[in-house]
Amino acid sequence: MDAEVNGRPMKKDEISDSQQPSPCDTQWYLSQIKGSLEDENVDADTISSVQFNENGEFLAAGDKGGRIVVFKRDLENQQPFARTDYNVYSTFQSHEPEFDYLKSVEIEEKINDIAWLKRRSPAHFLLSTNDKTVKLWKISEKTRRAEGFNLREEDSGRVLNQRLQRLRIPALRSVDGIVEASARRVYANAHAYHINSISVNADQETFLSADDLRINIWHTESKNLCWNVIDIKPDNMEDLAEVITYSRFHPTENSVFAFSSSKGVIRLCDMRRSTHHEQHAKLFADAEDVGTRNFFSEIIASIAHFTFSYNGLLMAARDYMHVKLWDLRMENKAVEVFHVHEYLKAKLCTLYENDCIFDKFDCCFSHDDKAILTGSYGSLFRVFDIASKRDVTYEASKDVTKVKAVLKPKKIIAGGDRLAAQKRKKDEIPTDSLDYGRKVLHASWHPRENVLALCATNNLFMFEDAH
Repeated sequence: MDAEVNGRPMKKDEISDSQQPSPCDTQWYLSQIKGSLEDENVDADTISSVQFNENGEFLAAGDKGGRIVVFKRDLENQQPFARTDYNVYSTFQSHEPEFDYLKSVEIEEKINDIAWLKRRSPAHFLLSTNDKTVKLWKISEKTRRAEGFNLREEDSGRVLNQRLQRLRIPALRSVDGIVEASARRVYANAHAYHINSISVNADQETFLSADDLRINIWHTESKNLCWNVIDIKPDNMEDLAEVITYSRFHPTENSVFAFSSSKGVIRLCDMRRSTHHEQHAKLFADAEDVGTRNFFSEIIASIAHFTFSYNGLLMAARDYMHVKLWDLRMENKAVEVFHVHEYLKAKLCTLYENDCIFDKFDCCFSHDDKAILTGSYGSLFRVFDIASKRDVTYEASKDVTKVKAVLKPKKIIAGGDRLAAQKRKKDEIPTDSLDYGRKVLHASWHPRENVLALCATNNLFMFEDAH
């Protein structure tokens, strides 16, 4: 029965949030697993970045070996239960290992970040970066080929050393689609420190690249010129107190961007006003509780990743222990703080010794801005409902092989002794059994549907809404 008010049916915008279905009630099922199902993992195959394009038709994943694999959604050959697969569309080597002879350091080929440009032609364009160099890639599909040459072979292209009997006019023939990836621009030699993020402006003509101390803005058509908009390098490096950890353009405002720091603050800058980091437009930072400060406080407060909502009004920031939700109109306090893995507070010493405390987890908004997705250890990922403050935990497990097998929520419990194991329920996971090597660092939510892409080491998991 439809809801009524004063004897008339309620309008859609009059229905309260409590009557709307919660994102935590979504029934997810595993639709695909990409990558090797073996337990042994080659470090070069570890996925280091994943990103949907603007309509979700394509998905790009980069790894530590410098490769990028682009997947295309197959809408023609729908699988049972209305499942749609993402199949390999193109694979190419984006970056190669290099050596800086001036500083005597190796430059890894690892892909640190990927950013899609909106499609304006039959071809697709995306930006990728390693520690030092940003590249603009064009991914195009050729369906025609020139044939009928006079002085070379059709297949090999080898020049023929013979006299012409007659003159032929080359013609274009239809062929099966051939996907090619070519580097159209290489933006190099502008960063002295490791690049941690790239972001495309809403105008689709400029993008920013951020390293530990500087942020540069480039025009996509100019590879030899960039503008330095943020520089926090002190005159004396011994006075260095913080570094830039991530940077991102606002989704709708061309002149607005933000960057986070290792001190746990986010500065929102408006280039129409000033780009000096001390003259930022807004500063988002929670007041620190001095009484709870300890050796690990500064490490776990560092912001690893943040993102804007699609409507441009909210911002989600991920530090080591929390996801903080900010309203851009209120900078003095976070709207909500979601605890990701509070049960790890007692294990910070162990996490520090095995370097896991320095892991950087992504976070992202759902396509309707109602939920936030982020990862954790033990192949776990969490979904937070912004309206109801509810949360749910799932496991991205390779053991789930049945098609349409709905994921069951997991519950994390303290301890892990043998006596407790006998009483433990199937959906309960003890903290002592968490595998810190299996972690969901990178995640992306489809921009229009309930489809998730999650990276756990060398595996790419695809989840879809069962309904």
